[in-house]
Amino acid sequence: MRVAVTGTPGTGKTTASELLESRFGADGSAADADSTPESDDDSAPALEVIHLNRVLEDEGLYTEVDADRESKVADLDALATWLEGRDDVLIESHLAHHFAVDRVAVLRCDPDTLEERLLERGETEAKATENAESEALDVILSEAVDEHGLESVYEIDTTEREPADVADALEAVVTGEREPSAGDVDFVGYLT
Repeated sequence: MRVAVTGTPGTGKTTASELLESRFGADGSAADADSTPESDDDSAPALEVIHLNRVLEDEGLYTEVDADRESKVADLDALATWLEGRDDVLIESHLAHHFAVDRVAVLRCDPDTLEERLLERGETEAKATENAESEALDVILSEAVDEHGLESVYEIDTTEREPADVADALEAVVTGEREPSAGDVDFVGYLT
C-alpha cells in the first residue's frame, strides 16, 4: 500500500502526518494494538511515513533554486527513483500526488485561513497569496484527480479541524474506512 498525503502548503500535511507517524514504530509497524483503528478485515496496514520535502533537501534531489519563490525546484524523476521499491509507505508532500500510489489524501483549507497560517510561519505576502489562490482554484486536487482518478482521491477539509482529527481522517483513508471523495470542498468564492 502506498498513500500520498498532499495539498497546498499550509494545509496541515506535515503536522497530521507526524501525528500519524507517532502512532507507528520506527519500522512502520503499529506502536501498540490500540493505536490503529480496526479495518473491516482487521489487517490495517501500518505505513512508514516519508516526508518527501526532507528527502529532497537531505538527498539534494532538486534541479535548481527559484530565487523569486525562495524554493527548490524538485527533480521529480530523481524522487521517483528514490521511492522505487518502497512499499507500505505514506508519502507526505505537496508533490506526493505526482508519484505512483494507491490512494491520495488531499488536505484542503479555506484560503483566508491558509493565507493567515502561511504568514504566521514567515512566508511572504506574495507567496501566501499565491498559495491561497491555488487552493481556491483546486490546483492540487485537480492534479491528483487527473493523475489517479476520482476513485483514488480523498479530500479532507482541515480548516476547522484539530491536527489529531486530521490524523484520524488520514488513518481512515489508510484503513479503507473512508470513501473516496473529490469535489466536496469549494473555495472558489475566495476569488470573487
